[in-house]
Amino acid sequence: MTIYNNILDLIGETPIIKASKLDTGPCELFIKLESQNPGGSIKDRIGLSMIEEAEAAGKLKPGDMLVEGTAGNTGLALALVAAQKGYRLTLVIPDKMSREKISNLKAMGANVVLTRSDVAKGHPDYYQDYAKRIAEQTDNAYFINQFGNPSNPSAHEKGTGPEIWRQMGNDLDAIVLGVGSSGTVTGLSRFFAKAAPDLQLILADPEGSILAEYINDGHLSEKSFSWLVEGIGEDFLPTISDFTRVTKAYAISDKESFSIGRELLMKEGILAGSSSGTLLAAALKYCREQTVPKRVLTFACDTGNKYLSKMYNDLWLRDLGFLESEQFGDLRDLIARPVSEHETITVLHDEPLANAYKRMKLYDVSQLPVLDKGREIVGIIDESDTLLAVLNDSNNFDQPVSSAMVTDLKTVDFQAPIAELIPLFEQGFVAIVKKDGVFLGLITRLDLLNYLRRSSGLT
Repeated sequence: MTIYNNILDLIGETPIIKASKLDTGPCELFIKLESQNPGGSIKDRIGLSMIEEAEAAGKLKPGDMLVEGTAGNTGLALALVAAQKGYRLTLVIPDKMSREKISNLKAMGANVVLTRSDVAKGHPDYYQDYAKRIAEQTDNAYFINQFGNPSNPSAHEKGTGPEIWRQMGNDLDAIVLGVGSSGTVTGLSRFFAKAAPDLQLILADPEGSILAEYINDGHLSEKSFSWLVEGIGEDFLPTISDFTRVTKAYAISDKESFSIGRELLMKEGILAGSSSGTLLAAALKYCREQTVPKRVLTFACDTGNKYLSKMYNDLWLRDLGFLESEQFGDLRDLIARPVSEHETITVLHDEPLANAYKRMKLYDVSQLPVLDKGREIVGIIDESDTLLAVLNDSNNFDQPVSSAMVTDLKTVDFQAPIAELIPLFEQGFVAIVKKDGVFLGLITRLDLLNYLRRSSGLT
């Protein structure tokens, strides 16, 4: 077994697996596991390339600060390389990035600046413009600018492309890929224009991005819409982009991206991120449309470990209306954690307050139904109740939950109109939903907001 001297030596040479459980029509579908890079994504390649080529050009010196705006894994790649090379790093990140990525970045020593994800290029809070401004106003700062940095596509032209071609035995008909900064599509276009001119490049694009329409119809829209998939899709054409060899594009919804991404884990055992779901959905559409066998490759762009709180979280998906569940046409449709599905987080009345605190913290909830030994609801305890109980004596964490819980409960029948919830919320209560005296779950203000958002079609 080879022993490496530095984690950066592990970037690249990622494995390829042939899909065996997915319906790929007449085609063979291969998945390149870029999730196996040390930073967990394909962006490790450009993070290393952009920094090392800047060093070679004399643009960086020891102790300088790197600054970049990133909506995804480029930040993690830069953090990995910067930490190994001794550079300071400031990243401006849209507020839709998963909490796992943000925690990862901070743990690697990056300074993270959050900004809005609902504004377009030209707005002062747009993440790239914001990052550029920080670099301009900071001494000894270097703006990476992945969207205009020629070292970005160079990493794929010199590295990823030849690697794929060699691994596939110089036998490949199409590659399905996504576009964020456009480095991958540009670099692979340049390599395969010479190595395999007949190879097709197919774009997988989130619905809301302007790129699919641009590829398919030649129309460059001036307005994009929001999407939840991270790391791919754009509201402008990056200056390094080259789409001349992209022959077709598929616009994939957030719901389909998350669903197909989860299917990839269930059927092929590959834990990949949300953009990988977009790519796989497009690849499957392309494969199933073919009338003759083809060898098609796509990417597991990054690891799904960064999305456990999102696309692999049933509650998050259900709140957005992306997870199919039985609909009743009554208040049961508003319950986020139904008792019937064993998702209600509860505490028994005789458990210590410490247990209630730990359970609220672990499951990120602010209140718990309190049950008696017969599993009947006898109270509610929230953060405020717990705080008041232990404020003057922390030993009270050992006291039973019953000593601090609220017993003035507001119950509504499952068939009650939604309007009946409003007076309860205005008085500071949560609604306890019952059917024939049986506790079904709680409804909070946020549950009602999520329900109304789903009903409006917003995500």
